[in-house]
Amino acid sequence: MDNFRAAVTDRLTRSLEESAPFVDDNLARIVWREFITPARELAASGKRTRALLIAAGHEACGGKVPPVHAGVAAELYQMSALVHDDIIDDSPTRRGVPAAHRNFATSHRGLSMLGDSAIFGTKAAILLGDLLLSLAAVEIEMAEASDAESLARARRLFHEMTAETAYGQYLDLRAESTCLNDHREAAINESLIVLRHKSARYSVELPLMIGGALAGASESDIARLSELGRPLGIAFQLRDDELGIFGNPEDTGKPAGGDITEGKHTVLLALTRAHASDADRKFVDDALGRPLSSDDVSRIRRIVVDSGAFAEHEDMIAAYERAALEVAAQFTAAPILGSVMTELENRRA
Repeated sequence: MDNFRAAVTDRLTRSLEESAPFVDDNLARIVWREFITPARELAASGKRTRALLIAAGHEACGGKVPPVHAGVAAELYQMSALVHDDIIDDSPTRRGVPAAHRNFATSHRGLSMLGDSAIFGTKAAILLGDLLLSLAAVEIEMAEASDAESLARARRLFHEMTAETAYGQYLDLRAESTCLNDHREAAINESLIVLRHKSARYSVELPLMIGGALAGASESDIARLSELGRPLGIAFQLRDDELGIFGNPEDTGKPAGGDITEGKHTVLLALTRAHASDADRKFVDDALGRPLSSDDVSRIRRIVVDSGAFAEHEDMIAAYERAALEVAAQFTAAPILGSVMTELENRRA
């Protein structure tokens, strides 16, 4: 698994360095380096989880040649989504370094360029995200597959994944602009719809399916990978939502309490609002969408835990993980799958 991760990182670096055959003079090369610098910094970290999930699905379905190009495609697309997501949320950092739009704004000031540095940073980061999406499409075209039909099926799943995630981003944006739902079950369901389309499918389910498709898996095996990946992806994202409130910024690369500051309508928020006292619910509601002090973050964490919301949320995660494990047991010769599942399950707030 470590060898595959290293191969993906090496190819990812080369993809960024070699992706501009149209740059043919020294000045253009200097500007190109400036343009891809935030991407290179973003690529320098990351656990390559999506690439490993492609490898896991590939191995589980009998694949032989490591799917490095497909793994790189997944990582490039992940980077594209992160760049755009950080613009939408105006996140200051990502993976412990300045978010791309902030990075470009700093370059704008350092080069004494004309105009507003923040506006320049946003526009430049949009373009960088588009570039990374384009490079991901190039990599998936080179993906290692058992035959042409398998490659075509994997490509189709990959492009469906990128389209669905854009829709999921819109669902998330729309939710942040919608009044909070005071009906517990309706609020949870609304949050799960956003979670599934924005994150769970592209984080786990579809990478597994793409890997299986590249290996020439049958439709029934790909369906089993979907049956495994869906609850595992939901559990993964529910865990990520806990980290959005309880995570250490040094580990997550994002500010403490970031999901509250960004006004995210998560399942954990819905449970907290359902369980908390009127005074605590008002405090949480008032905190949504605004900068938080360390005292604010501490109080919100206490409310989430003391209300019982955190314990119920953990029970939900455990139920989804059990459902995934039941399906995973059907894939008997899949060590990468077992290792990746253990990594995902061990993420704790």
